[in-house]
Amino acid sequence: MTKGPGTRAPRNRTLFLEAGDESRFRPEPLPDHPGEGIFVGDAVDFLSRLEPGSVRLFFTDPPYNKGKDFGNNRDRRADYESWTARWLDLARRALAPDGSIYVCSTWERSGLIQRLLDERFVVRNRITWKRDKGRGARANWKNNHEDVWFATAGERYTFNLEAVKVRKQVVAPYRDASGHPKDWTESTEGRHRMTHPANIWTDLCVPFWSMRENTPHPTQKPERLVERILQASSLPGDLVVDPFLGSGTSAVVARRLGRRFAGVDLNPDYVRLALKRISRT
Repeated sequence: MTKGPGTRAPRNRTLFLEAGDESRFRPEPLPDHPGEGIFVGDAVDFLSRLEPGSVRLFFTDPPYNKGKDFGNNRDRRADYESWTARWLDLARRALAPDGSIYVCSTWERSGLIQRLLDERFVVRNRITWKRDKGRGARANWKNNHEDVWFATAGERYTFNLEAVKVRKQVVAPYRDASGHPKDWTESTEGRHRMTHPANIWTDLCVPFWSMRENTPHPTQKPERLVERILQASSLPGDLVVDPFLGSGTSAVVARRLGRRFAGVDLNPDYVRLALKRISRT
């Protein structure tokens, strides 16, 4: 599942588990009181053990209940709604009073996620990001986007606007009374301004075989997506938690940005991949 092929194309940079990695990267079992670290275990069990009010930011990419094969388990639950409500209850308990939570979702589950979040948190926004990958359907529109719901525990929360402003080309280059550019600059590349980020993200790319961050995980998120969220909604030293760790994208980004991190995944091979990725940062 996560083992690398015998031969691969020269430009294929996908990170696989290789001979010796099983002993080199040893996942930790879930402790009674998880602190920082990456663990093997069940998400609900993990969340139930977190200290109340200890988490500044949750980044969560839960299974979408579409039958996806994750190696040692399949993403299909008859009790998906009650299970989602359960882990959200536990996340709410662990979230700091000024903390935030982001929940990834496909369009089929987005309405459910919004309702369950609204019952427990203050829903702030729905981010939609373009993820153009895969073949189109024969009798339907090709699905090329996913949602990320943003919610907070209360009215006080971190949002670092300056860290996530975007550079955009100026369409209407207004000037002030003295003729100076109004909130824009000019260079050899044209006229640009730093502007507020929107909730439609079209500048991201799903990891693929020639990218260093790519792994065999079937639902891996781009590092840039997670980076933007952590930059906006956490500060260096804050505890960031991911109860659906996958191949460790959130852990890699948290380390790079100087955040403390805790995460868990049910599949020990994916945890090994996460540990291997972290060892390269």
